[in-house]
Amino acid sequence: VQLVESGGGLVQPGGSLRLSCAASGFTFSSYAGRWYRQAPGKERELVAAINGAGGTTNYAGSVKGRFTISRDNAKNTVYLQMNSLKPEDTAVYYCAAVGTHDYWGQGTQVTVSS
Repeated sequence: VQLVESGGGLVQPGGSLRLSCAASGFTFSSYAGRWYRQAPGKERELVAAINGAGGTTNYAGSVKGRFTISRDNAKNTVYLQMNSLKPEDTAVYYCAAVGTHDYWGQGTQVTVSS
């Protein structure tokens, strides 16, 4: 079982990034997908969630209207499109698959700075 995030990096305020989370070793479509983030000195927070079929999404208030979560079950991948990025979005972003068991990725750093 593995979740591997990619797509993080350094971006200027107002810029965009797309994070990907590739899953393997389990029936991905049976699991909800979630993106969390953790900034230095802060608790991990749920950023966005999507159900197994991809028809239902939820967002934290701080990212609503700027971030979009999606998934492609044929590719066993969940995405997080992040637009209009702000310095306060700087954090390590983690993906998780939630279902019969919970699986976590290793995290990818997103830094928003000029």
